[in-house]
Amino acid sequence: MTFFICLGVPLYQAQLQARALDTWRDAELVAQLRWDDFLAADRASRRGAFAAYVAALDAEAAAAGELAEAHSDLAEAA
Repeated sequence: MTFFICLGVPLYQAQLQARALDTWRDAELVAQLRWDDFLAADRASRRGAFAAYVAALDAEAAAAGELAEAHSDLAEAA
């Protein structure tokens, strides 16, 4: 398990940031896998593979939003 400790950031906040980063990385990996599935799909399953890819992109976008929210302290400091 990786622990991130930032000066001036409470430990709980650092844990939330690390969890949000891990969630985004996982979502990004799923999106990449769904894209690979789409590229390898035959004509009959291509529509479903693309829908799965779009859903994975939506999940990645949601995870990116949570990551940005977890790092809102950086936005306030800027």
